Amino acid sequence: MSTPLVVSLSGLRNPVLDRCADFAAELDGRGVPLSLLIAPRAGDLDERARRSPVLSWVADRLSGRDSVSLHGFVRHSPGLRSRLAPASGLPAHEAGLRLVAASAVLEQAGLRAETFVPPRWLASPGTVQAAQRRGFAVCADAMAVRELSTGEVHRSRIRVLGPGEVAEPWWCRALVTGAGRAARRGRAVRLAVDAELLAKPAARRAILDAIDLARDNGAEPATYAAFARPRPERIPAPRIPPEAH
Repeated sequence: MSTPLVVSLSGLRNPVLDRCADFAAELDGRGVPLSLLIAPRAGDLDERARRSPVLSWVADRLSGRDSVSLHGFVRHSPGLRSRLAPASGLPAHEAGLRLVAASAVLEQAGLRAETFVPPRWLASPGTVQAAQRRGFAVCADAMAVRELSTGEVHRSRIRVLGPGEVAEPWWCRALVTGAGRAARRGRAVRLAVDAELLAKPAARRAILDAIDLARDNGAEPATYAAFARPRPERIPAPRIPPEAH
């Protein structure tokens, strides 16, 4: 794959849906698809949630070039342990159970994902192993994008753009120049945008400028789903006939 430019959008909720739609329209005009990160919640199982404007909008976006990624596990409580456990060496067995529950929530909401983004972009080796066993094709964390079907690892640091960003002029310049520099050096440009940040005009403008500069320097728009490749077929060993006596 050539130098990829991957823009993901998380924090999708009804109050910020208009901002998300406007941002997506800006990217459509640039030919840049979105990786939509859907965080599973137990409440998504009920009928009212499945008919929510957010899920309808996501379904419409998936008819184009956008893709959806499972983002994290089902969280029934906001306790500290539930937030930190996935990033602190979660074993494969427990990660597998959480992935089963999260995938079920997503499927009940009418969505399927072949790519997985761990909570807070941190994945233990056990989580990566469990995602592979559960049939996910890609696991994208803070330091790399992993092709689970082939074992190939694309090393690239992600820039997470959350609602706490101050969006001062220096921050905006650093974001734009950093994206352009990475693209010139042939490194993947990955921008993880939280929908809340789009309420800040300066930050939104800087994100779009960073995307434009990365493209001007040769980065090719992609989604995390574009990293998925089919599992290589196993070629059976030739059968050696017994020696004739």
